[in-house]
Amino acid sequence: MTPTDPADRAASERRFDLAIVGAGILGLATALAAVGRGMRVVVIDADAQASGASVRNFGFITVTGQERGAMWRRARRSRDVWHQVAAQADIPVVQEGMWLLARRPESVPVLEGLLDTEMGEGCRLLTAAEARRRVPALADAGIEAVLESTLELRVESRSAIPRLAEWLARTHGVSFLRNTRVLEVAVPGVRTSRGELWAERVVVCPGDDFNGLFAERLARHRLTRCKLQMLRLASPGFKLHAALMSDLSLARYAGFATLAQAAPLKVRLAREQPQHLAHGVHLIVVQSADGSLVVGDSHHYGLCPDAFSLQSVEELILEEFGMALGIAPPPVIARWVGTYASAEERSVLLDAPEPRVRIAIVTSGAGASTGFAIGEEVIGSLLP
Repeated sequence: MTPTDPADRAASERRFDLAIVGAGILGLATALAAVGRGMRVVVIDADAQASGASVRNFGFITVTGQERGAMWRRARRSRDVWHQVAAQADIPVVQEGMWLLARRPESVPVLEGLLDTEMGEGCRLLTAAEARRRVPALADAGIEAVLESTLELRVESRSAIPRLAEWLARTHGVSFLRNTRVLEVAVPGVRTSRGELWAERVVVCPGDDFNGLFAERLARHRLTRCKLQMLRLASPGFKLHAALMSDLSLARYAGFATLAQAAPLKVRLAREQPQHLAHGVHLIVVQSADGSLVVGDSHHYGLCPDAFSLQSVEELILEEFGMALGIAPPPVIARWVGTYASAEERSVLLDAPEPRVRIAIVTSGAGASTGFAIGEEVIGSLLP
């Protein structure tokens, strides 16, 4: 076909080794893996800029607590790639490390159990006294112990994703076609709303858009969406040592929750915080360069969850903040809702509808934490 928009004709008539559909973190990560193998890459996205899950999250590259096995290894690898890319692409790392604040005695055996596995790499257990000496602001927090991890990184997603894309274009020659919807993939043809491209291979990274390309195939996997509520709080007046999590995360993150030691804690949480569990609330607190805090989150599932925040859920998040840190939450200065793809049976969906086509979807909310490793896997599966 001949492109119908002259402004895009030069780009559309080019032949590429790889076309990637979707410019979220997984699409960008796949582009990085591809150019590392010498491929000429185009990334196509329906929007003018990233606006979905890739920029509505904490920017928290989480290793500790990821599901044991492949997901933990992916997070470990992705963390290392983030560290390299951040320096090269001028993406500030605004926090390093993670503290999990254990408020209940039942939480301590869970942390000790993690340390007895390979997932304890880079972690150690601090007593409450040690934690308070290092972070005096936690003086009033009722903590039993703290799991300290040195592996985690935090970037500002809203700026990191655009900078990553710009760096891929400037340094690695990746082409970007924005405001362009892919209508059909028939390798080597890729038909778009702005004409046809030619690519030897295609990777589709649709995020939580299940009704576009390969919709019938995706329907077999019983995908749904997860809606989450997020908050930005004013600066608390002190600097956090690292990103923070709490007991509720031990019941939610599979790396903790599947340990045998987690069973007594789950019983206690179900008795003491049933509403938090019912709304999928757990606590992550990260700090931005200006001192403000990004805090969340909740989890509600459905094929088309509504786009509205609930005050009652926000209050649950802030209640856990206050109990974990031992301080009144600072004022809320922003709030938003995000969605991501979810599936009960898997954390990642990797599919091959055709020999030279791949579908890649992170179905567990861990795209920022595992995307670079998944991108490498996808490219590895396409090339000899």
